[in-house]
Amino acid sequence: MFLAPIGMAAPAGASAGIASVPPADRAGVQWVGRFDPGLAPWQEVRLKAGQRPNAFRFIQWDGVGAVEVVSQASMSLLARPISVDLNATPFLCWQWRIAASLSQADMTRREGDDYAARVYVSFRLPPAAIGLGLRTQLALARAIWGADLPDAALNYVWDNRQPVGTTRPNAYTDRAQMVVLQSGDLNAGRWVWERVDVRRDMNRLFGPGAESVQLAITADTDNTQTATRSGFADFHFVAADLPCDRQPR
Repeated sequence: MFLAPIGMAAPAGASAGIASVPPADRAGVQWVGRFDPGLAPWQEVRLKAGQRPNAFRFIQWDGVGAVEVVSQASMSLLARPISVDLNATPFLCWQWRIAASLSQADMTRREGDDYAARVYVSFRLPPAAIGLGLRTQLALARAIWGADLPDAALNYVWDNRQPVGTTRPNAYTDRAQMVVLQSGDLNAGRWVWERVDVRRDMNRLFGPGAESVQLAITADTDNTQTATRSGFADFHFVAADLPCDRQPR
Protein backbone atom coordinates (compact mmCIF):
# COMPACT_ATOMS: atom_id res chain seq x y z
CA MET A 1 0.00 0.00 0.00
CA PHE A 2 1.30 3.43 -0.96
CA LEU A 3 -0.01 5.67 1.84
CA ALA A 4 -0.44 4.99 5.54
CA PRO A 5 -3.96 5.55 6.92
CA ILE A 6 -3.31 7.54 10.08
CA GLY A 7 -6.17 5.99 12.00
CA MET A 8 -5.39 2.33 11.25
CA ALA A 9 -3.03 1.67 14.15
CA ALA A 10 -2.63 -1.75 15.72
CA PRO A 11 -0.58 -2.20 18.91
CA ALA A 12 3.01 -3.29 18.39
CA GLY A 13 4.63 -2.39 21.68
CA ALA A 14 3.70 1.26 21.13
CA SER A 15 1.56 3.30 23.48
CA ALA A 16 -1.80 4.85 22.70
CA GLY A 17 -2.59 8.55 22.97
CA ILE A 18 -0.57 9.89 20.05
CA ALA A 19 0.48 13.53 20.33
CA SER A 20 0.12 15.14 16.94
CA VAL A 21 2.48 18.09 17.49
CA PRO A 22 5.96 17.21 18.78
CA PRO A 23 7.53 20.10 20.72
CA ALA A 24 10.38 22.16 19.34
CA ASP A 25 13.59 21.59 21.30
CA ARG A 26 15.10 24.93 20.33
CA ALA A 27 14.75 27.50 17.58
CA GLY A 28 15.09 25.85 14.21
CA VAL A 29 14.97 22.23 15.46
CA GLN A 30 11.90 20.01 15.84
CA TRP A 31 12.43 16.43 16.97
CA VAL A 32 9.97 13.79 15.78
CA GLY A 33 11.89 10.56 16.32
CA ARG A 34 13.92 10.10 19.50
CA PHE A 35 13.16 6.45 20.12
CA ASP A 36 12.96 4.65 23.46
CA PRO A 37 11.93 1.10 24.48
CA GLY A 38 8.20 1.95 24.48
CA LEU A 39 8.36 3.52 20.99
CA ALA A 40 5.61 6.01 21.95
CA PRO A 41 4.10 7.95 20.29
CA TRP A 42 4.81 5.76 17.26
CA GLN A 43 2.36 2.95 16.46
CA GLU A 44 2.29 0.09 14.01
CA VAL A 45 0.00 0.47 11.00
CA ARG A 46 -1.13 -2.75 9.33
CA LEU A 47 -2.37 -2.06 5.84
CA LYS A 48 -4.24 -5.20 4.77
CA ALA A 49 -6.08 -7.87 6.70
CA GLY A 50 -4.19 -11.16 6.57
CA GLN A 51 -0.94 -9.57 5.43
CA ARG A 52 2.09 -10.66 7.43
CA PRO A 53 3.39 -7.68 9.45
CA ASN A 54 6.96 -6.59 10.06
CA ALA A 55 8.58 -6.84 13.49
CA PHE A 56 9.56 -3.53 15.15
CA ARG A 57 11.56 -3.11 18.35
CA PHE A 58 13.85 -0.62 20.06
CA ILE A 59 17.51 -1.63 20.27
CA GLN A 60 20.91 -0.13 20.93
CA TRP A 61 22.63 -0.76 17.60
CA ASP A 62 26.34 0.07 17.45
CA GLY A 63 25.77 2.79 20.03
CA VAL A 64 22.64 4.23 18.42
CA GLY A 65 19.20 4.03 20.05
CA ALA A 66 17.11 2.92 17.11
CA VAL A 67 14.10 1.11 15.76
CA GLU A 68 15.05 -2.24 14.25
CA VAL A 69 12.74 -3.47 11.48
CA VAL A 70 12.79 -7.14 10.50
CA SER A 71 10.80 -7.80 7.34
CA GLN A 72 10.19 -11.36 6.14
CA ALA A 73 7.83 -11.47 3.14
CA SER A 74 5.92 -8.84 5.11
CA MET A 75 4.78 -5.23 5.23
CA SER A 76 3.56 -2.90 7.96
CA LEU A 77 4.59 0.58 9.05
CA LEU A 78 5.65 2.31 12.23
CA ALA A 79 4.02 5.74 12.06
CA ARG A 80 3.18 8.89 13.99
CA PRO A 81 1.19 12.03 13.21
CA ILE A 82 3.24 15.21 12.86
CA SER A 83 2.57 18.89 12.33
CA VAL A 84 5.67 20.68 11.09
CA ASP A 85 6.04 24.23 9.77
CA LEU A 86 8.02 23.48 6.64
CA ASN A 87 8.70 27.16 6.07
CA ALA A 88 10.56 27.32 9.39
CA THR A 89 12.10 23.83 9.41
CA PRO A 90 12.07 22.41 5.85
CA PHE A 91 14.88 19.85 6.18
CA LEU A 92 14.31 16.36 7.62
CA CYS A 93 17.35 14.66 9.15
CA TRP A 94 17.73 11.04 10.25
CA GLN A 95 20.09 8.10 10.15
CA TRP A 96 19.34 4.64 8.81
CA ARG A 97 21.05 1.39 7.89
CA ILE A 98 20.33 -1.84 6.05
CA ALA A 99 21.82 -5.30 6.15
CA ALA A 100 21.63 -5.54 2.35
CA SER A 101 19.54 -4.23 -0.51
CA LEU A 102 16.79 -6.41 -2.02
CA SER A 103 18.23 -8.02 -5.12
CA GLN A 104 14.82 -8.95 -6.56
CA ALA A 105 13.18 -5.55 -6.08
CA ASP A 106 12.26 -3.33 -9.03
CA MET A 107 10.54 -0.03 -8.26
CA THR A 108 9.24 0.24 -11.84
CA ARG A 109 6.92 -2.78 -11.43
CA ARG A 110 4.18 -3.52 -8.90
CA GLU A 111 5.51 -7.00 -8.25
CA GLY A 112 8.92 -5.49 -7.45
CA ASP A 113 7.73 -2.59 -5.27
CA ASP A 114 9.83 -3.49 -2.19
CA TYR A 115 12.60 -1.62 -0.35
CA ALA A 116 15.18 -2.46 2.29
CA ALA A 117 14.33 0.85 4.00
CA ARG A 118 11.62 3.42 3.36
CA VAL A 119 10.64 6.73 5.01
CA TYR A 120 7.21 8.25 4.31
CA VAL A 121 6.25 11.89 4.79
CA SER A 122 2.51 12.20 4.15
CA PHE A 123 0.57 15.39 3.41
CA ARG A 124 -2.84 17.02 3.31
CA LEU A 125 -3.11 19.09 0.13
CA PRO A 126 -4.83 22.50 -0.04
CA PRO A 127 -8.37 22.31 -1.49
CA ALA A 128 -7.34 24.23 -4.60
CA ALA A 129 -4.86 21.46 -5.46
CA ILE A 130 -7.49 18.72 -5.43
CA GLY A 131 -9.38 18.54 -8.72
CA LEU A 132 -12.38 16.38 -9.50
CA GLY A 133 -10.30 13.42 -10.70
CA LEU A 134 -8.12 13.35 -7.59
CA ARG A 135 -11.14 13.91 -5.34
CA THR A 136 -12.81 10.87 -6.88
CA GLN A 137 -9.65 8.79 -6.55
CA LEU A 138 -9.20 9.73 -2.90
CA ALA A 139 -12.86 9.09 -2.09
CA LEU A 140 -12.57 5.56 -3.48
CA ALA A 141 -9.33 4.92 -1.58
CA ARG A 142 -10.80 6.26 1.67
CA ALA A 143 -13.84 4.05 1.28
CA ILE A 144 -11.41 1.12 1.41
CA TRP A 145 -8.71 2.34 3.79
CA GLY A 146 -10.50 4.85 6.01
CA ALA A 147 -11.16 8.58 6.16
CA ASP A 148 -7.69 9.42 7.49
CA LEU A 149 -5.85 8.36 4.35
CA PRO A 150 -3.49 11.24 3.44
CA ASP A 151 -3.74 13.04 0.10
CA ALA A 152 -0.13 12.41 -0.96
CA ALA A 153 3.23 11.15 0.27
CA LEU A 154 6.94 11.47 -0.36
CA ASN A 155 8.79 8.16 -0.05
CA TYR A 156 12.52 8.38 0.60
CA VAL A 157 13.91 4.93 -0.17
CA TRP A 158 17.03 2.76 -0.08
CA ASP A 159 16.75 1.04 -3.45
CA ASN A 160 18.75 -1.76 -5.02
CA ARG A 161 19.34 -0.57 -8.59
CA GLN A 162 18.06 2.92 -9.44
CA PRO A 163 20.65 5.74 -9.24
CA VAL A 164 20.69 8.07 -6.25
CA GLY A 165 18.47 11.04 -7.07
CA THR A 166 15.96 9.03 -9.11
CA THR A 167 12.44 10.38 -8.60
CA ARG A 168 9.42 8.59 -10.03
CA PRO A 169 5.81 7.79 -9.16
CA ASN A 170 5.12 4.71 -7.13
CA ALA A 171 4.28 1.66 -9.24
CA TYR A 172 0.72 1.73 -7.86
CA THR A 173 -0.10 5.47 -7.83
CA ASP A 174 1.34 8.88 -8.58
CA ARG A 175 -0.01 10.09 -5.20
CA ALA A 176 3.17 8.57 -3.75
CA GLN A 177 6.43 9.83 -5.22
CA MET A 178 9.58 7.77 -4.72
CA VAL A 179 12.92 9.51 -4.14
CA VAL A 180 16.06 7.33 -4.10
CA LEU A 181 18.56 8.46 -1.44
CA GLN A 182 20.71 5.31 -1.28
CA SER A 183 21.14 2.53 -3.81
CA GLY A 184 22.81 -0.84 -3.64
CA ASP A 185 25.13 -2.18 -0.94
CA LEU A 186 28.01 0.31 -0.90
CA ASN A 187 26.80 1.78 2.42
CA ALA A 188 25.09 -1.35 3.76
CA GLY A 189 26.03 -2.51 7.25
CA ARG A 190 26.60 0.93 8.75
CA TRP A 191 24.68 4.00 9.86
CA VAL A 192 24.19 6.66 7.19
CA TRP A 193 22.93 10.20 7.86
CA GLU A 194 20.43 11.88 5.53
CA ARG A 195 19.30 15.52 5.25
CA VAL A 196 16.51 16.13 2.73
CA ASP A 197 14.64 19.28 1.77
CA VAL A 198 11.05 18.14 2.29
CA ARG A 199 9.55 21.52 1.38
CA ARG A 200 11.40 21.60 -1.93
CA ASP A 201 10.43 18.03 -2.78
CA MET A 202 6.82 18.65 -1.78
CA ASN A 203 6.61 21.81 -3.90
CA ARG A 204 8.13 20.25 -7.01
CA LEU A 205 6.15 17.01 -6.83
CA PHE A 206 2.77 18.08 -5.37
CA GLY A 207 2.73 21.88 -5.42
CA PRO A 208 2.96 24.45 -2.61
CA GLY A 209 0.75 24.73 0.42
CA ALA A 210 0.58 21.09 1.56
CA GLU A 211 0.48 20.33 5.29
CA SER A 212 2.60 17.53 6.75
CA VAL A 213 0.43 15.06 8.67
CA GLN A 214 2.39 11.84 9.18
CA LEU A 215 5.87 10.33 9.32
CA ALA A 216 6.33 6.59 8.87
CA ILE A 217 9.17 4.08 8.51
CA THR A 218 9.33 0.54 7.19
CA ALA A 219 11.13 -2.19 5.33
CA ASP A 220 8.99 -3.73 2.62
CA THR A 221 9.36 -7.32 1.34
CA ASP A 222 5.84 -8.62 0.68
CA ASN A 223 5.90 -8.39 -3.12
CA THR A 224 9.25 -10.12 -3.63
CA GLN A 225 8.76 -12.58 -0.75
CA THR A 226 12.27 -11.85 0.51
CA ALA A 227 13.71 -10.73 3.86
CA THR A 228 15.76 -7.86 5.25
CA ARG A 229 16.79 -6.08 8.46
CA SER A 230 17.06 -2.32 8.75
CA GLY A 231 17.31 0.42 11.35
CA PHE A 232 16.12 4.02 11.79
CA ALA A 233 17.06 6.71 14.32
CA ASP A 234 17.17 10.41 15.19
CA PHE A 235 14.41 11.97 13.06
CA HIS A 236 14.24 15.76 13.31
CA PHE A 237 13.40 18.76 11.18
CA VAL A 238 15.84 21.67 11.02
CA ALA A 239 15.95 25.17 9.57
CA ALA A 240 17.64 25.67 6.22
CA ASP A 241 20.70 27.26 7.82
CA LEU A 242 21.23 24.51 10.41
CA PRO A 243 23.01 21.16 10.09
CA CYS A 244 21.61 17.91 11.43
CA ASP A 245 21.99 17.40 15.17
CA ARG A 246 24.40 14.47 15.28
CA GLN A 247 25.14 14.56 18.99
CA PRO A 248 25.00 11.05 20.55
CA ARG A 249 21.67 10.26 22.21
